[in-house]
Amino acid sequence: MFDGRYLVDHASDAAFAIDCNSKVVAWNYAARRLLGHKRREVLGQHCSEVLQAVCHKGEPLCSPDCEGASCFRNLKAFNSPPCRARRRDGGWVSVKLSTMVMPRATRDEQSCQAMAVIMLKPEEETKHVAPAARTLRIFTLGRFCLTAGGSGLELEKWERKQALTLLKYLVANLGHPVHRETLIDFFWPEIDEDRGWKRLKVTVHYLRCQLRAAGITENIVETAGQTYVLRPEGVWLDVHAFECCAAEGAQFQQEERWDKALGCYEEAQNLYRGDYMEEDLYDDWCTAKREHLFEVYLEMLAKMAECHAEVGHYDAAVQVCRTALIRDPGRESFHRSLMEYLVQLGRDDWAIEQYHRCRRLLIQELDVEPMLDTQRLYRLIIESSGRLPVEKQSKPAGE
Repeated sequence: MFDGRYLVDHASDAAFAIDCNSKVVAWNYAARRLLGHKRREVLGQHCSEVLQAVCHKGEPLCSPDCEGASCFRNLKAFNSPPCRARRRDGGWVSVKLSTMVMPRATRDEQSCQAMAVIMLKPEEETKHVAPAARTLRIFTLGRFCLTAGGSGLELEKWERKQALTLLKYLVANLGHPVHRETLIDFFWPEIDEDRGWKRLKVTVHYLRCQLRAAGITENIVETAGQTYVLRPEGVWLDVHAFECCAAEGAQFQQEERWDKALGCYEEAQNLYRGDYMEEDLYDDWCTAKREHLFEVYLEMLAKMAECHAEVGHYDAAVQVCRTALIRDPGRESFHRSLMEYLVQLGRDDWAIEQYHRCRRLLIQELDVEPMLDTQRLYRLIIESSGRLPVEKQSKPAGE
């Protein structure tokens, strides 16, 4: 029986194989010609990082816990509609993905041999295939979007925009029934309940029709008495996947399984494409959830940097801290961590400059000095490096 690597090496089409962790274990020359990546550049990389595939409307197709990975774990093939994959040079190529799942007998879970083979054809060469099973996947981190069976829903074409807002509101209350009076007051606070009830019924009906048109046969928006609820078992939600990855990473970190923890944190970082419901930035109903998830994200980045430091990857730890400071420049704990990791890299001068950058920012934005812990760390670096503080350095003679 041939294994996945053999099939990839002998395929005429662009093809690669992934293991049980969705890491690339085989990559053929046709794939290199199509996407530009050399074999050594992609082996060991998560397939979502290599393909970065999106539907033609821009909705993510590849993610750490994508529909394809779920199919592979259940020994099912995954055939997506035409999509776009990112080339090494930053361009895009329209492709059709088809897959072959390796029989369980050929897999070695310990060595993580090939679990599935993914083949890519330029779109003009593709032929019609049966549509994939439809599961509603909801992306709320960054731009809100939906996919079903790997195909993005064209939300901009929905005529009743309130149906989209209703879905977002139900997503924010996933699994919790929302009373119709709450929804009526949310959408139409100026009209009486009877008129509001009629409008709400029309809006719910339109939402369900749009989901059915996308191939979602299961009734995921349920009516329970005078309430509506979005059934959590009927959808995949990026927020849930993100929080699970962050929590699993923290557990591995507690057990000092650094590589496993980093794998989980990297998946969580990939899932956090932007702030929660970022298009509804000024709406109170999602503000608390957005702030909570942002804190989870920053905490996850801090732990991710710690894991990199534990295995001696101080350059990676530095990059994680810089990523966090782009999102929240005033987060002083990341300034301190960045200073410590720069010292470990032998760049005391950069660490000292980082302190002054932190100090300037805090004074300009908040009119406060750095915390005592930050000042103490700065003085320790100054003393160990033999440098004088900038504000106390002697002027050259003659000035």
